[in-house]
Amino acid sequence: MFVGEILSIGVAISWTATALFAEVASKRIGSLPLNVTRMVISLVLFAATLWVIIGAPYPRFADATTWMWLLLSGVVGYVIGDYCLFQGYILIGSRFGQLFMSLSAPAAAITGRLLLGEQMRPLAIVGMCVTLTGIAMSILSKGTKKEGETTSAIRLKLPFKGVLYGCGAGICQGIGLVLSKSGMEAYSSAIAAQGLTGQSIPSGALIPLPLELSLPFAGTMIRTFMGLAGFLLLLMVFSKDGKMQLQRAVHDRKAMGCAFGSTFLGPFFGVSLSLLAVQHTTSGIAQTLFALTPILIIAPAALLFHQRVTVREVIGAVISVAGACLFFL
Repeated sequence: MFVGEILSIGVAISWTATALFAEVASKRIGSLPLNVTRMVISLVLFAATLWVIIGAPYPRFADATTWMWLLLSGVVGYVIGDYCLFQGYILIGSRFGQLFMSLSAPAAAITGRLLLGEQMRPLAIVGMCVTLTGIAMSILSKGTKKEGETTSAIRLKLPFKGVLYGCGAGICQGIGLVLSKSGMEAYSSAIAAQGLTGQSIPSGALIPLPLELSLPFAGTMIRTFMGLAGFLLLLMVFSKDGKMQLQRAVHDRKAMGCAFGSTFLGPFFGVSLSLLAVQHTTSGIAQTLFALTPILIIAPAALLFHQRVTVREVIGAVISVAGACLFFL
């Protein structure tokens, strides 16, 4: 009973731990070396997984259209989105970084409307307003008046650059999700064109599982290829000593441990657990519980990083998550 709901909460906890690991590693070695490392680890994990469940360490059934959509999703969701997210972790921390990820729901809804012609229900529009209200409550406060100075009624509590990175991360996550959906639909069509179904057992698989279980791993692996290429390019362009940064990162045991933790618990274990969750409950309930991360991260972030948390910030996080949940009801 409630197996799907319990698994969904497990996904939110897994993603909470992912964000905490990523904040530590980002601040130690920088976002670009960390993301290059994460992409390499991800490729190894996905290659091993696909080799076991489909008999090849690569997405063997993907066609050109599938690669096109998923590589594009990798550019937006991984290269741009994760770069913004991890830079945000450095400037504003994982707690606020995850708060801005609630923008992914409205971004996905708008992109789905423009790109795929999906309908937006009135409740989704309400959800956008609620989400924005919650974020505003968390990052804005009353201005302080000093003698002889004129101040505004409200002020931004966070570095403006960090807020921009946070917004960019949430928006790119939503856009990347819609592009991934197009890629996964193309993947399913490619499989059907080869005379297979989601229940087919791939030849050569070490563990005979239905083909449909491999699709998220294969799709994410294609996105990861683009992520690795993109982050390597950014590292070469923006860093004069990119090679030295990577060498220092690899020799930083604490950073590498956190990098592995954020990679395993996020795109690998989190994806697997989310697949199990949606098999035992409705996608709406699962997605609603997945969205609890900005709330779950408040207590551990305060304890681990000695952050001061106000009641207003907690209420704002709850409201922003409630707004995101309205998209799935």
